[in-house]
Amino acid sequence: AQLVESGGGLVQAGGSLRLSCGASGSIFSSSAMGWYRQVPGKLRELVASITSDGSTNYADSVKGRFTISRDNAKNTVYLQMNSLKPEDTAVYYCNAYRWYGNLRSDYWGQGTQVTVSS
Repeated sequence: AQLVESGGGLVQAGGSLRLSCGASGSIFSSSAMGWYRQVPGKLRELVASITSDGSTNYADSVKGRFTISRDNAKNTVYLQMNSLKPEDTAVYYCNAYRWYGNLRSDYWGQGTQVTVSS
């Protein structure tokens, strides 16, 4: 596997979790990284992303609660999730992408379940 996630689980509303995603160096070094989430019957949605130079972007629903970061020395991207809500329950997927000219190439992790109880 080229992207391996960890850190999901069950937490009460208001709690915190940190997701980690390790990538092979050949993918990580020049890729933007992101976290997406998906619930059954809905489209996968972007939660947060970070470029190779550290610029970040967040979905409005998680701004102020989630923080994405990357450790280039460890080829790892993190998602710190605080003040979790039941509506954050989903399978979270790590994503890496890079552009080859005008062609985007994506890599995905296997997903990790996050469940927030009320």
